[in-house]
Amino acid sequence: MSDFRSDTVTRPTPAMREAMARAEVGDDVLDGDPTVRRLEEAAAEWLGKERALFVPSGTMANQVAVGAWTRPGDELIAQRWAHVVTFEAGAAGYLHGVQATTLGDRSGHLDPAQVKDAIRPDFLHCPRTALLTLEQTHNAAGGVVLPMEEVAGVAAIAREHGIPVHLDGARLANAVVASGIPAQRWAEQADSVSLCFSKGLGAPVGSVIAGDGEFIERGVLVRKRLGGWMRQAGHLAAAALLALEEGVERLAEDHALARSIAERLGVLPGLAADPAAVETNIVMVSVETPDHDAASLAQALGERGVRVMPMGERVLRFVTHRDVGPADVDRLEEAARATLGVG
Repeated sequence: MSDFRSDTVTRPTPAMREAMARAEVGDDVLDGDPTVRRLEEAAAEWLGKERALFVPSGTMANQVAVGAWTRPGDELIAQRWAHVVTFEAGAAGYLHGVQATTLGDRSGHLDPAQVKDAIRPDFLHCPRTALLTLEQTHNAAGGVVLPMEEVAGVAAIAREHGIPVHLDGARLANAVVASGIPAQRWAEQADSVSLCFSKGLGAPVGSVIAGDGEFIERGVLVRKRLGGWMRQAGHLAAAALLALEEGVERLAEDHALARSIAERLGVLPGLAADPAAVETNIVMVSVETPDHDAASLAQALGERGVRVMPMGERVLRFVTHRDVGPADVDRLEEAARATLGVG
């Protein structure tokens, strides 16, 4: 199978498996795990933050941030289709008693003026606006890189009002490669930032949440309450450390492959994709043929050896990663042509 459903489907490389097998480990709850500590130090340095905390998933990283910055009854501001409010099963409300104000559209962008207008007044009858969240790259918007000017502008509005900023950087490494802007510059716009190792970077498990020491101390308690404190986690951290050290630069290959998917599928009758809109490793393809919706086309492609994820009634999402290459794109085009009846 050629699996374009997500960059989370990558399998550990032989080098990762070797590093995992040889990892020096300890009880991270009791005494600390030495490999976890090395990963946290390396990630904090890469992000330009004082400390980082290893957690099992990107969702937990975001929820550690929400729990560390807020108290029950507070409100956060997020982009309408941000992961923290769209794909985390209502966790902010369920776990932390926090409600959300959402702004913007499918483009993934946030207007600083709208953010300013959404901040609640200091009034007994209103919730406290306690957190602004950003997402880089923006998953539901097709992996777009929010411009630095926009990120900095929105962050400045929050800081003018004393509101911390959390950057969901699950795919921040993709933004770094696509923009040429170092991770530290992106992260300095936020008070906390997450990074996922099990997406484009290709590790099997894990994310970090990073910030200053006081934030991380609060985050440790939230992680404990969420059940995210692992034991001999160095086996996982070893693969994540290798992913951070060796996986960033090769993301450019994924970005080029994603553009080739848009170029080759966008010319087929019944499909629409704009190569110019592909900034990183995610391609959104509109299904315009009357013979299929996204779900039925995904099923038909699956029967021909290509896996892809529907993202709505008429949109398919293709994600490139280390475990697919040009031959998989050839198979995809052949499967699409056969399914659509195109010679």
